[in-house]
Amino acid sequence: MPSSHSALVCSLCATIGILDGINSNIFVLSLWFAIVVLRDAVGVRHLAGLLSKSLNKLGKQTVAKTGGEYQPVKEIQGHTIQEVIAGGSLGIIIAACFGLFL
Repeated sequence: MPSSHSALVCSLCATIGILDGINSNIFVLSLWFAIVVLRDAVGVRHLAGLLSKSLNKLGKQTVAKTGGEYQPVKEIQGHTIQEVIAGGSLGIIIAACFGLFL
């Protein structure tokens, strides 16, 4: 269920925050990287999935009317907000647990 991409970038960001501090330049860079990945997981991939579903529907309708051929495109589902939050939380928890041993 949880997004592995969200878990990875949140774990990376939290680990850098624990080791180098939240005032370091590398933490700010990792934070922005995490924001971009989280936004992509929720928004862009979801919209791409909706677009591919519409394209496949249009292709099937066109084949039915004209009798040609249509190769359907892969439908990407993306992640729900709950999956991204669960993945991000899991990543932060894992980073905090391993941060105690460093």
